[in-house]
Amino acid sequence: MRLGDCHNFHDFRAMAKRRLPGPIFDYIDGAADDEVTHRRNSESFERCDLVPNVLRGVGQVDMSVTVMGQRLAMPVYCSPTALQRLFHHEGERAVAAAAAKYGTMFGVSSLGTTSLEELRKRHDTPQVYQFYFHRDRGLNRAMMQRAREAGVEVMMLTVDSITGGNRERDLRTGFSIPFKLTLAGMLQFALKPAWALNYLTHERFRLPQLDQHVDMGGGAMSISRYFTEMLDPTMSWDDVAEMVKLWSGQFCLKGVMSVADARRAVDIGCTGIVLSNHGGRQLDGSRAAFDQLAEIVDAVGDRIDVIMDGGVQRGTHVLKALSLGAKAVGLGRYYLYPLAAAGQPGVERALGAIRTEIERGMKLMGCSSIDQLSRENLRFR
Repeated sequence: MRLGDCHNFHDFRAMAKRRLPGPIFDYIDGAADDEVTHRRNSESFERCDLVPNVLRGVGQVDMSVTVMGQRLAMPVYCSPTALQRLFHHEGERAVAAAAAKYGTMFGVSSLGTTSLEELRKRHDTPQVYQFYFHRDRGLNRAMMQRAREAGVEVMMLTVDSITGGNRERDLRTGFSIPFKLTLAGMLQFALKPAWALNYLTHERFRLPQLDQHVDMGGGAMSISRYFTEMLDPTMSWDDVAEMVKLWSGQFCLKGVMSVADARRAVDIGCTGIVLSNHGGRQLDGSRAAFDQLAEIVDAVGDRIDVIMDGGVQRGTHVLKALSLGAKAVGLGRYYLYPLAAAGQPGVERALGAIRTEIERGMKLMGCSSIDQLSRENLRFR
């Protein structure tokens, strides 16, 4: 299977599965418990139909949006995700370069494998820094200060991960950092020697946002232990309000799902919220972000930028979310599979595909700009 054979999300997923050892593919592909929420995220879009208007004289289409003060050439961005150089040696460098090519925003995770400073120097497109709230308040302040000095535009605090989700695929294979694989997991790596050769012949794997604070090697801390031992489950609204004031800029909460929490985010001065269930990787059985979108937009959409992620596989999914009032849509697995399959060319092909789908969909909907999308264009079954 070649990159030219990939035309949609499922093609990229199939190519990534052929390339990656099973434990790493399952880390991307898997979710919590019975993976019900993971499946619901995409299924939620199927219960919503588009109602197009015709004869609207749509020649040129303007897909640009402004979200949290950042101008994006298209209404999707690459959400921050962890451990990207495990999937392909280019990791965040490939994602950032592809996002820059298409004029959109990209995120760097505190569990990222390339430093946010390096990426900020290479690309002038908007950059998000996603971080977790640690028990060590000094560490939290240091991480924010580092992001400010690097020139990051948007701070994004993940609030749905005070403890790690029950990801049973990883338990079965023994996936962790550093690797502590089960016998079955080791066999999967042996079946994909090309990945191992690629991994071993490039620069050493590291977590530069944390390497001064967390020893991830030499029998130290796995990712699951990082979540359970370093993150603070007592994080409160007062803690976050203090961080919002300290940052005094574009500050976004990722993982908000209720109207009550959305209102609190407004009250403490956040400029954005991301409706997200972490790709179904945390609380299984939780509601899909798309299903919560209208309710939250109606409650706070005139006071804060409402974004969503989860389950987006098509340009039409993006159009449905924008029609309900989302300012932009985050992509996760959508770009991770092509990253794993082919590095930067894969991510570029995926972003180009969804851009083409959004443009085509807008023309067929009779809309020449994003602000012409509305709930009048939707019907729910």
